[in-house]
Amino acid sequence: MAEKNTADIGFEKQIWDAACVLRGNLDASEYKSVVLGLIFLKYISDRFEEKYKQLVADGDGFEEDQDEYLSEGIFYVPASARWGEIAARAHSPEIGQVIDNAMRAIEKENPRLKDILPKNFARPELDKRRLGDVVDLFTNIQMIDSGSEKDILGRTYEYCLSMFAEQEGKRGGEFFTPSCVVRTLVEVLQPFRGRVYDPCCGSGGMFVQSAKFIENHSGNIQNISVYGQDANPTTWKLAQMNLAIRGIEPDLGKYAADTFLDDQHPTLRADYIMANPPFNLSNWGAEQLKDDVRWQYGMPPAGNANFAWLQHMIYHLAPGGRMGMVLANGSLSSQSGGEGDIRKNIVNADLVDCIVAMPSQLFYTTQIPVSLWFISKAKKQPGKTLFIDARKMGAMVTRKLRELSDADIQKIAATYQAFAAGTLQDVKGFCAVASTDEIARQDYILTPGRYVGIEEQADDGEPFEEKMARLTSELSDLFAQSHQLEAQIKKKLGEIGYEI
Repeated sequence: MAEKNTADIGFEKQIWDAACVLRGNLDASEYKSVVLGLIFLKYISDRFEEKYKQLVADGDGFEEDQDEYLSEGIFYVPASARWGEIAARAHSPEIGQVIDNAMRAIEKENPRLKDILPKNFARPELDKRRLGDVVDLFTNIQMIDSGSEKDILGRTYEYCLSMFAEQEGKRGGEFFTPSCVVRTLVEVLQPFRGRVYDPCCGSGGMFVQSAKFIENHSGNIQNISVYGQDANPTTWKLAQMNLAIRGIEPDLGKYAADTFLDDQHPTLRADYIMANPPFNLSNWGAEQLKDDVRWQYGMPPAGNANFAWLQHMIYHLAPGGRMGMVLANGSLSSQSGGEGDIRKNIVNADLVDCIVAMPSQLFYTTQIPVSLWFISKAKKQPGKTLFIDARKMGAMVTRKLRELSDADIQKIAATYQAFAAGTLQDVKGFCAVASTDEIARQDYILTPGRYVGIEEQADDGEPFEEKMARLTSELSDLFAQSHQLEAQIKKKLGEIGYEI
């Protein structure tokens, strides 16, 4: 089925515009929880009402039986928290308290949501008249789609996440990775079944795109189990809500926690790992972790966590597991703090499957150039690494932001699949396969440009001697024109008393 666009849905931007009206004097990070909390509340209420009406129609009196809902992955919504009750009081002075009470009631009936939903709607700085207007907007939008495609509100949630990331600037990168970057990781790894892990999961985008990939290929998302962790309590809650909307039941640890200092999944060995860790993170806890079992390839420097993230994920890979992660380009060639030795050891362990140099301006939050690292504990091509230079891909969608198209992503994924199958031919300027010995001769520097070379220029068919004669003639004409302009400028300056 063709994917619906925003125009077909009609309310992603409507909801975002409503959020902007609601914002008032609130900081973006504060009103984010208000808007996303309302989206979540409306969604689970709609899902509940749909099932409720079906049970009433069946006539067996089971419409208030919680098990009827939980068995289908639907949250039970008590009577006082149903959207109809909220809508009826949208323009009462106590609407904020009504919504807070609804959130508490839902948490009480659904242990999975305990202490996750926002309960800050009653605060004085939130304009209750505007809040009522947004409730009205939500009331007039049906957020359940027909059939098995119930992704509409999930896409609205994701749309608002991306807009909040842009609004919050650098802090937005803590919870949102651009969709095209995540889709590239997913399309290369193709996580059909098994344990999927993200140790810095943000709002859960890696898991959402994994679920979309499986559904798009007629698979069953129940075939994957999701594990994650995030240190930011607000972001951790956003992820729980985002995944609940998608019908994904994750294990994100017992609480928000630092991945290095408080690993919530110490015994996990994942089949797939996908992550976009903070770039070049300093003060990550190296002093407390000097003898940690995760540093199999060398102690990461205290001033930069790039190789700490990389080794943490390698440690958590199952035998035969594969991973894809985003890293700042410095990690491809850095020698400081022992990073060169760590990279050398990882290459010599035959773990580096593929490196993709990405285009600039993909992120809302930073202009740091990045690459994708794909690591495998059971490479289809032992002793070889694929290098892809995708820096020329993508198109600018705003003055500051670039996106990879679906065709770009498929080209990268298809190139990797051909490499894995042993059928790939090198393409000058785009892709090349290098042996571990060749990488060693390059001092274990993994910058794709070193391996793929320069794109070959198409032969225009003009003989060399003729081309040189034509170009030198054109250059002579340009020199003559420059002399004429120079004379005119001297003449004009002389006329006003300035001689050169």
